[in-house]
Amino acid sequence: MRKHVRDLYVAIFRFDAPSCNNTTMNPQFSKIYRFSNFTSQIINRRSRKHELAKLLQSPSTTDNPNSYFKTVHGQIIVSGSQSDTLLANILIKSYSKCDNLTYARTLFDEMPERDISSWSSMISSYTQHGYSEEAWTIFLMFQRSSNKIPNEYVLASVISATTQLGNVVKGSQLHSLVVKTGLDQDIYVGTSLVDFYSKINKIEDARLIFDYLPIKNARTWTTIIAGYSRVGKSEVSLQLLTQMKENNVVPDRYVLSSALTACSIIGFFKGGKQIHGFVLRREASMDISVSNALVDFYVKCGEVKTGRKIFDHMEFKNVISWTTMISGYMQNLFDKEAMNLFIEMSKNGWKPDGFACTSVLTSCASLEALDPGRQIHCYTIKTNLEKDEFVNNSLIDMYSKCNCLIDARRVFNGIQNHKVIGYNAMIEGYCRHENLHEALDLFHEMRVKSIDPSLLTFVSLLGVSASLTTLELSKQIHSFIIKFGISLDVFAGSALIDVYSKCSFTSDARKLFDEMPERDIVIWNAMISGYTHVSESENAIKLYQELQLTYQKPNEFTYVALITASSNLVSLSHGHQFHTQILKTGLNLDPFVTNALLDMYAKCGSKKEAQNLFNSTFFKDIVCWNSMISTYAQHGDAKESLKLFKKMINEKIQPNYVTFIAVLSACDHMGLVKEGFDHFSTMGKFGISPGVEHYACMVSLLGRAGRVYEAKEFIEKLPIRPPAVIWRSLLSACGVVGNVELGKYAGEMAILNDPKESGSYVLLSNILASKGMWSEVKKVREKMEGNGVVKEAGCSWIEMNNEVHVFIARDKSHREADLIYSVINNLIDHVRTHQTLV
Repeated sequence: MRKHVRDLYVAIFRFDAPSCNNTTMNPQFSKIYRFSNFTSQIINRRSRKHELAKLLQSPSTTDNPNSYFKTVHGQIIVSGSQSDTLLANILIKSYSKCDNLTYARTLFDEMPERDISSWSSMISSYTQHGYSEEAWTIFLMFQRSSNKIPNEYVLASVISATTQLGNVVKGSQLHSLVVKTGLDQDIYVGTSLVDFYSKINKIEDARLIFDYLPIKNARTWTTIIAGYSRVGKSEVSLQLLTQMKENNVVPDRYVLSSALTACSIIGFFKGGKQIHGFVLRREASMDISVSNALVDFYVKCGEVKTGRKIFDHMEFKNVISWTTMISGYMQNLFDKEAMNLFIEMSKNGWKPDGFACTSVLTSCASLEALDPGRQIHCYTIKTNLEKDEFVNNSLIDMYSKCNCLIDARRVFNGIQNHKVIGYNAMIEGYCRHENLHEALDLFHEMRVKSIDPSLLTFVSLLGVSASLTTLELSKQIHSFIIKFGISLDVFAGSALIDVYSKCSFTSDARKLFDEMPERDIVIWNAMISGYTHVSESENAIKLYQELQLTYQKPNEFTYVALITASSNLVSLSHGHQFHTQILKTGLNLDPFVTNALLDMYAKCGSKKEAQNLFNSTFFKDIVCWNSMISTYAQHGDAKESLKLFKKMINEKIQPNYVTFIAVLSACDHMGLVKEGFDHFSTMGKFGISPGVEHYACMVSLLGRAGRVYEAKEFIEKLPIRPPAVIWRSLLSACGVVGNVELGKYAGEMAILNDPKESGSYVLLSNILASKGMWSEVKKVREKMEGNGVVKEAGCSWIEMNNEVHVFIARDKSHREADLIYSVINNLIDHVRTHQTLV
């Protein structure tokens, strides 16, 4: 700014400049002429700036505001005002209003000078659109690069972002900063803090801040009332509502809706009626959200007729109104009324959403009304609701209760990404019709896909009320079973072993396994898989040796776990032994076994055997193709990998998400940039949306080719928030090409996104160390220690006499540690002696 002013004075008072088209002009007049001419230019420029600002702030009648703001932005650039801070701030807000945060951020990054309003606008834009991490990042940038004190708007916005993140530590730090800046009594900052503490269930702290505020607006009252409603303190909400009226602050729809919701949750009928009375006394037409809340309140309190009366008297209704009433009928077992209202809703031109369809399908299931259920199914297909998880589960439940298991299974098979709720619905349907074989097959499928069973899974299968998704809850269920003398059956026992193992409590899992009075192959598989899951592969193989001494016969799941254990140990000899046993038992045709064998040979470095197995496999599913494509890629044979991918396409095998990870990895290993981008662009043709793994491959591909700045640009244009793994790919590439500046940036972003991952710190410190920047290396190490991150120790192992020996640096846990270190010391002394003689 000072330079700008200095240049302005130079331009005004440079009298030695030639006159404009008049060489004989009087010198004094010439000076005045030039001054007045420049002054008029300044006035015109100011006028133009005022006009552009007015264009940005005035509402546009265009249907495309984004295009409108871009046009005005272009005029700003043409007029030479692109460095004007005021116009840039207005533009950031304008782009934010039309959801174009990319342009807003680009503009923000290119601003030569930023004032406090610039930072506030950018933080507020990210917060309003739910990009809380980005808002926090901008705030950190503000603290590092600006010497300005954050004002109330900056603090209010960043506190709201922290609230969205639910980060207690960051919120507490911001509260301390608020107190230091003396803005703890500001209404905007105070309201944001009240909202933060109420949403992290510290309602007492929220109340202290609320009471301390000298001025409170409607939003402040709404926030504290909603906070008490959220924690179920309906009485306090009503008391605050009374105080609000006494302070001449009119409760808005948010306050009333929040209080009604609280009354609904705890069944506080008297309180809800008081709110209803207050609304009626206002002698004004009720807001639609308040009316919906009243309907919801009455139906949840069992007053269905009163809820319907309010519904019928509503002057305006929306989809939520109809859905609330239909759901109310269903919850109170008025199933026929729910179905009739659904039909009425459709006749009146409303389009029922997923919630309405779910409710009415539940009523159809209760009434075993198959024909209406089929009609609703057709409607969900026409309105693209067939992908809705809750709709699909209700359809499965409806068909199974209407004795149409084939149709229920057809719906289940049509679900792309199965979750536990879908499995539970289908398993319950099979169990209801005593089709246990199909139910158990689905249960096995859940376990193979690592989908943890829930309480309903075991209630349906075993009649035991149990949920095994957490270790603590699993132990409680286990204690309950023991307390009442209920013997563990196969499924409950295997599920408990599975959970203990996945939580790394293999000792507890083994204790339970040893206590089982009867063990079938499912129990053995659970324990073997448990060892494999936590990389205790040696114990898995030892347990298999015990299994061979019993009458139990290993099945495909047993061998999949054992082959995985061989892969973890990189033990080709064990893999060969298990492969031989599989051929003897005839399980080599199972696709899961084949895919596990392919993976094992690939990890053991035996590409030729993997290729022979692939060629000899009669039935190849997509997993089998993926395994072989990945094998070629891992061994640096990208040409064969891409050739096999082309062959798969020619055989009409539909590639999936994993296929393209393998293909892009192959291109990455060989530096095939063009081919990589060609395959990346074709993913959409197969209906596959790129994911984090694909993006990471593309970044690595560009990085290996030395095009690190293109990789950075690629990351910044991603449609998702780049996770740490993508930044680590760029960081690794910067280490290869020796780009310290970009490497530091990629390292900071990786650490910011995942501060507990040791790899980011190690990669960054290695780059800095390679350039002799030891002070920077020290800072990275200190930051790593400050965040409590510990680098995972590397290990080596060797197999001798069918036993694997594992060695870790400075570890002396091996039983022959003293002898081993003695030999190492002798070798070191021998080397030193040899060097001295030389």
